[in-house]
Amino acid sequence: MGSELHEICEAMLAVLRENSSVPVFNIWYRDLLLEELQGNRAVISINSAYKASYIKTQFKDRIDAALASVMGMPIEVSIVTREDTPAPPPPMPKEERHEEPPLLPKDEDEEDDGYNINARDLENPKTIVDRYTFENFLVADSNRFAYAAARAVARYACSKTEENENIYNPLFIYGKSGLGKTHLLYAITNEIKKSNSDVKIVYKKGEDFTTELINAIENKSTAAFRAYYRTADLLLIDDIQFIAGRVQTQEEFFHTFSALYEDGKQIILTSDRPPREIRTLEERLLTRFEWGQLADIQPPSAELRTAIIRKKSADMNLDLPQDVVEYLSENLTDNVRQIEGSLNRLKGVVMISGVKVTLDMCRRTVADFLHSRTTTSDIMDKIFRVVSLRYKVSPDDIKGKSRKENIATARHISIYLARQLTDLSQSAIGAYYDRDHTTIINSLKTVERIIRENSSFAFEVEELIREING
Repeated sequence: MGSELHEICEAMLAVLRENSSVPVFNIWYRDLLLEELQGNRAVISINSAYKASYIKTQFKDRIDAALASVMGMPIEVSIVTREDTPAPPPPMPKEERHEEPPLLPKDEDEEDDGYNINARDLENPKTIVDRYTFENFLVADSNRFAYAAARAVARYACSKTEENENIYNPLFIYGKSGLGKTHLLYAITNEIKKSNSDVKIVYKKGEDFTTELINAIENKSTAAFRAYYRTADLLLIDDIQFIAGRVQTQEEFFHTFSALYEDGKQIILTSDRPPREIRTLEERLLTRFEWGQLADIQPPSAELRTAIIRKKSADMNLDLPQDVVEYLSENLTDNVRQIEGSLNRLKGVVMISGVKVTLDMCRRTVADFLHSRTTTSDIMDKIFRVVSLRYKVSPDDIKGKSRKENIATARHISIYLARQLTDLSQSAIGAYYDRDHTTIINSLKTVERIIRENSSFAFEVEELIREING
């Protein structure tokens, strides 16, 4: 049971990681251990009484939801400190982990420059990041070029002896969420670490880069911020699209990019879209992002989905009949995360109930994953709903002809969100508002201009995007 508890815990942590910023995950979630799981009751421990107390009041709902998503049913979770639980040998050895400083009280003599959050998981040899390698990245036509480019970057960085110019700097990998972009980033770092453990690797989310810059400005520590990023041997920024529209963040990243590039350091970026489709991205950054190689990842084909299902179920010791594999492959078409979530759900049901996986049982268990698929119409409905609530106007007002300032603002923003979050053309968006494409273009230009000029407005738009995507 110990290894099964470990697998469930790792799956839960993966969910929490996906839905949290890097600092929050590192501080509050990374050291959680699943100690017991009996029926619908679970005991989760943490290595600090202070953390246990704070988690109970601030984060327990998120932990409950993460474990429930893995197990496929509500779980009654108890949070305890490590000393309160028996101490059986853990299923896998845990390296000592150092707490992140920002949200915890520190000893007066503790030194902290505020910039040592260099993706600790990449430096710690015993974390789930180790699972992401080139060897276990399944390759097909939909991701073959991105995979080859990532391997070339790792090979070049490891050898530095190739006579040819490094045509993969920067490497810009793009594709929708859950298709393997982050897997390739981790695979590159793992490959490089095997050859040179002293290399300085900096991995960040685009949103975290912005947050750290803001903190540095407030704390008057921008010199330390710049020194941290501009001395990297390898800089990886996941979801770089989040810096778009943020004038000061783009300014800082431009100089960081230029300094590293001129020093011959490797830069790797990921995004959910190609550079030219990242609206409000400054032209000088757009140009630099296209200097090297662009590599896209498409949704997996039926053959690749089948291979992924077989590989991951085998890794989980989950026995799936062929008709179940075929059913999952035919229906889980969005991304790899959808497949992983479904398999985790099946594994949880098997562990709790002891039943074998059958086609009927599979259909019932993963039904909500299939029903969660959203159409363009669903997204547009959510845009109208979210914008209406934020600006206190009705969807009919947004679609109507009123030129009142608050209604016009809500209309402009909803049109901008439709362009950002759907594949609709400008004319197709206009159909939702009974307007021609010229009006849609004017609305887009209006929002993009305000985003460039007003950082508060830019953050507000990003918050709306996160809410709609949530």
